[in-house]
Amino acid sequence: MFRKRNVQPVVPPAAGRPERRRREPAGPVIEHYAFGTMQIDGVRYCDDVKIVNGVASPDWWRRVGHLVEAGDIPDLIQSKPEVLVLGTGASGMMRVGETVLRAAERERFELIAKPTREAVDVYNKLAAGGRRVAAGFHLTC
Repeated sequence: MFRKRNVQPVVPPAAGRPERRRREPAGPVIEHYAFGTMQIDGVRYCDDVKIVNGVASPDWWRRVGHLVEAGDIPDLIQSKPEVLVLGTGASGMMRVGETVLRAAERERFELIAKPTREAVDVYNKLAAGGRRVAAGFHLTC
């Protein structure tokens, strides 16, 4: 069975102006974040979440609760993102360890760590812009 897609007609650009094409998002859209909950493409999550290769994965655990190390996110690193976004919690309690900083340097990806509300906005903008982005979000403190 075929699904009907919302297709916009292509309108030729005005003379002298370059044509602008909308990029497809490079990952799922985070629709809502509040302390302890996040909605991604219509699915509600109540545990920390990772987004890797365009797929949201719930129940993200770290060996040390408020410290993320490279060993906690091998799938994010191995996905070869252009940008890795880490949401450090509502009040920024989660810290980024040295091993993550070294991995970013070694693997040559940009690392952005911000409180989760800000990180959600950054992630959505990057994904909407077609960037290859991976992310991990701490949903509480």
